[in-house]
Amino acid sequence: MNSWKTPSLAKTGDAPATDEPPQRPRRPRGLVGEIVENLASSIRTGQMKPGEKLPTEAEIMVRFDVSRTVVRESLSRLQASGLVETRHGIGTFVLPPQEAGNFKITAEDFATVADVISVLELRISLETEAAGLAAQRRTPENLSALEAALHAFQDSINRDSDAVPPDFQFHMEVARATGNRHFADLMTYLGTMIIPRTRVNTAHSAPEGRLNYLQRVNGEHESIFIAIRDQDAEAARAAMRTHLSNSRERLRRGSNAHTTQPQAGPAEALAPNPIGVNTLA
Repeated sequence: MNSWKTPSLAKTGDAPATDEPPQRPRRPRGLVGEIVENLASSIRTGQMKPGEKLPTEAEIMVRFDVSRTVVRESLSRLQASGLVETRHGIGTFVLPPQEAGNFKITAEDFATVADVISVLELRISLETEAAGLAAQRRTPENLSALEAALHAFQDSINRDSDAVPPDFQFHMEVARATGNRHFADLMTYLGTMIIPRTRVNTAHSAPEGRLNYLQRVNGEHESIFIAIRDQDAEAARAAMRTHLSNSRERLRRGSNAHTTQPQAGPAEALAPNPIGVNTLA
């Protein structure tokens, strides 16, 4: 058995111990976010094509077990995001992707290690503050979701996985714990490509080995969790900044080591550190 343990939520005193399983929160605001995130993801990943009609309000109500009011607010948010349009008396339809002039980060923006570092710098500024807000506003449900992500990460390590999905899930749950839907919307938009391991060979090239590398990453997640659990906003900000800064510095060190290789040719000079090199993150 691995010695890694997730801290017990019992330390918070937020909720008394109970033998009954936790119930799914039924807060309208959280339900709206869940529906928006689900439908927006289907649209952005191409599962739902431009011009395709969304399920009817009644179908969405049944699928998510929510009221008509929640469904209508969810559709309003999707319209405000420019993802869908409602044609009265006909239905709601997926819109084509918005063209140039709008902010976007695509797979092409992760072509080199330098690109990955640039996105990490953006994440440092955003997610550091998100962690502080999460510490101030988190609910018992948020803590349970964060702890579940930590456990899922550890399970992935034990299964010889790269642990990318639970890694992203942890950061998504921090965003949700802010109580500000824009943080979660941004994380949904960026998706798992923000995790450096999806773009750069990292865990298997780490000098300490894959297992120790991933344990260290999850240990940094645990530090963030503890600060959020204890409602220590400054500690949460510091832990998140340390976590993302560590990733950036590992990438930088690996990048410098790669560019000093004597075999580097002209093509590598034009596009330093293409994705796929054995670079730490």
